[in-house]
Amino acid sequence: MSSADEAQVFQHWQFDNAFVEALPADPESANFRRQVPAACYSWVTPASVPSPTLIAYSPEVASLLDLDSADCESEAFLQLFSGNRLLPGMTPWANNYGGHQFGHWAGQLGDGRAINLAEVRNRAGEHLTLQLKGAGPTPYSRSADGLAVLRSSLREFLCSEAMHHLGVPTTRALSLVSTGQPVLRDMFYDGNAGYEPGAIVCRVAPTFTRFGSFQIHAARNEIELLRRLVDFTIERDFPELGEPSANVYERWFDEVCQRTAQLMVHWMRVGFVHGVMNTDNLSVLGLTIDYGPYGWLEGYDPDWTPNTTDAGQRRYRYGQQPQVAHWNLYQLANAIAPLLEGTGGLQAALDRYGTCYQQQWQAMMAAKLGFDRWRGEADERLVTRLQDLLRLTETDMTIFYRSLANIDSSDTAQALSDAELMEPLRAAYYRPEELGGAIESRIAQWLRDYQRRLRQQSASDSERRGAMNRVNPCYVLRNYLAQQAIDKAEQGDYSEVETLLELLRHPYQEQPGKAAYAQRRPEWARQRAGCSMLSCSS
Repeated sequence: MSSADEAQVFQHWQFDNAFVEALPADPESANFRRQVPAACYSWVTPASVPSPTLIAYSPEVASLLDLDSADCESEAFLQLFSGNRLLPGMTPWANNYGGHQFGHWAGQLGDGRAINLAEVRNRAGEHLTLQLKGAGPTPYSRSADGLAVLRSSLREFLCSEAMHHLGVPTTRALSLVSTGQPVLRDMFYDGNAGYEPGAIVCRVAPTFTRFGSFQIHAARNEIELLRRLVDFTIERDFPELGEPSANVYERWFDEVCQRTAQLMVHWMRVGFVHGVMNTDNLSVLGLTIDYGPYGWLEGYDPDWTPNTTDAGQRRYRYGQQPQVAHWNLYQLANAIAPLLEGTGGLQAALDRYGTCYQQQWQAMMAAKLGFDRWRGEADERLVTRLQDLLRLTETDMTIFYRSLANIDSSDTAQALSDAELMEPLRAAYYRPEELGGAIESRIAQWLRDYQRRLRQQSASDSERRGAMNRVNPCYVLRNYLAQQAIDKAEQGDYSEVETLLELLRHPYQEQPGKAAYAQRRPEWARQRAGCSMLSCSS
């Protein structure tokens, strides 16, 4: 492969490595595990891999980077995004950050298996950071090897793109490459380690700066470096706020709070559970970041977490995600407080987070239910009753809300029996034999109250159905679907990866021949590894 070939493929890129040019680097250039004080990053070169193969790429992200299909299928693309080659102007680095993990300060964490290749400006002038996950060790790898396995890499690749098409703010994924290098992993930390296929994901985002990026400098009392990082973040990523100052610091923190509230509303809307909401896993841009042991609610259960590590405490369960986000924002406020004379502005922003979340959550629930607007306490009572009903018997959240659009609210529907009224929803129930008697009666009574609420607005059932189907997805990346793709991919068959990638590009549209992908989780997947809960192993 010649440099001319590389130049042809990546001809439109302009490197803009502002982060590493503006902020201090680790003076130690050797790649060994260590504490890295007084620096925002360390220089690192990706490890080469023996036999890379392109599994999949995202056409949308490629287009964002001014690449076409021929570019993505070229040898130059494969060698770059497997970590085997660098382009002139690339100065790869790993970020230094700390964080609270499961509520406890963990000290320095950093990019233990992520290496940033470069910051790029595309032809539209948009700034994007390219990051390889699984490309080898860094000074922040601690006792790990910096590599990633196919199962976790495939899940991250697919979920990044699925979330984007669901309308959820997220980092993106350009490519998924197998390395040809087996990686030793103990999936459940039970002493049964084994070799798995290695893989690398190229992640793409304007920045990968996290709450923990600021916490590490505050914890080390590196106040001037903390100020430099905050100033740089505002100037590059929040320029609309103005020149950095004490007042702008407060406005910036308020903006981070608002974006985080909006993100939590989206997670709750689609039933997404992150699983590892440590402070190092929250983006200052309000993006979903770091797809580890995530999952979608299948049977509606606010206490469910997909993370085996969190199975006892359930700190990061679905229903607690908005509260955890607030706790994490409080830790970020503590980190930047030394830059201010007082904390009144930070506390006001934290208070506004709660108000903002509540208002947006109400608007979101109104949209999910097909309401013209949120009508105060009456709608609050109706939604509270619904959340109780969803737990009476195991109810698939995605299918329930999607099916609810098909409820007839016309005057003639009032004559339907309880069983007839519930008919559009039956596909959502995992235990249909439990639907008789009191359970059916309670659900039917709620549906009659719901019909009355719908008749208070002017929209027709057809109009309401269209609106509901634009916010309630038909398809989500259920864990068992991802696991089926993993099973095939580990045998060298990548067809299911492509099928899911295409399916999840249009999650709100019912697609011909794809009904099976919108069905309830099958019984065989209820307890199977990878289909119910997952570990942090990668």
